[in-house]
Amino acid sequence: MSPPSSPDKIAKIEIFRLPPRWVFVRVETEQGIVGWGEGTLEGHTEAIEGAYQDLSERFIGWDADQIQNIWQHAYRSRFYRGGPVLMSALSGLDIALWDIKGKRLGVPVWQLLGGKVRDRVKVYGWIGGDKPDDVADGAAARRAQGFTAVKMNGTEGLDWIDSPALLEDTVARVKEAKAAGVDVAIDFHGRVHKGMAKQLARMLEPLHPMFIEEPLLPTQPEEIADLAKLVSTPIALGERLFSRYDFRPYLELRAIDIAQPDVAHCGGISELHRLASYTETYDVSFAPHCPLGPIALAACMQVDITAPNFFIQEMSLQMHYNEGADLLTYLVDPLVFEIVNGYVKALTGPGLGIEINEALVRETAAKYVDEKAWRNAVWTGPDGALREW
Repeated sequence: MSPPSSPDKIAKIEIFRLPPRWVFVRVETEQGIVGWGEGTLEGHTEAIEGAYQDLSERFIGWDADQIQNIWQHAYRSRFYRGGPVLMSALSGLDIALWDIKGKRLGVPVWQLLGGKVRDRVKVYGWIGGDKPDDVADGAAARRAQGFTAVKMNGTEGLDWIDSPALLEDTVARVKEAKAAGVDVAIDFHGRVHKGMAKQLARMLEPLHPMFIEEPLLPTQPEEIADLAKLVSTPIALGERLFSRYDFRPYLELRAIDIAQPDVAHCGGISELHRLASYTETYDVSFAPHCPLGPIALAACMQVDITAPNFFIQEMSLQMHYNEGADLLTYLVDPLVFEIVNGYVKALTGPGLGIEINEALVRETAAKYVDEKAWRNAVWTGPDGALREW
């Protein structure tokens, strides 16, 4: 029996602020293995950059194979834990460490998570922006790209109680999108408050949406559970929940049918994998949120391939937020995400199964460093009061 090899320690952690709104993480070991992660937190880039400075100081010199130990220390060893900033930073580091471990062993991450239960991953694309129009053309274009399912924003910003005519416009747009022959999901985006969310969910129900997403703000688990009892449409939620502990009340209240954790916010591959198993125990489907870059998508797919309760994967190809770069921009081989009849084949390369164009990342980040970081729009009503974006 050969003696165990010496640990390969983390030698360097670098972050790159990139267009359109992404933060890539590059981790290199003393033996020269490089792993890539994504710790984007849209609209809070500077906070993430500060969190990575702390993670670098804490974990350079640690054994890169000790993913669980690093995760636990990153999450628990400081008095304050959780939340979007700390969990998003931890996510990028965790994804990169899984990439390194897969590359070291010469296998895809899904092999390390127990092996695959499917050969391909069902995907959907976005149509329409925050003020959706031309959804029929958008749905037809997605169909031509190979998608069989799409998601669209349901409404513009609404008051607590607003004109019912705005809800009728949503129904008309969903009908237009469905006419292209695709399944349609509607994202309420937390913009619709309880009084009108009940109305809109009921109005959409006869159209058989694939799901409705964030029908209320994620601060309202009891109210979402009440809504779930009113309609038969599957309810999806989770992009603004940052750990299995955050998901717990929604599961115990039977509030959701589809869990949508975001791998770049919820603690990386480690926590995403745990959430897949946790939600399965409640007969809740698993559909990771991912309007971000190629590293986040590849990380999601590693878990999707292993999760029995996986349903469908969001991907950001030509999404309306992607200004200055798109999903495939930083990939050496964009064909790894080729869409055929609504599916992307399981990634087979070692680690995350993608190759990042490092030269392009460095060149772009150097140009982008002085650019103002992405911010979401701020919406107000005709009375000047703030509305949910």
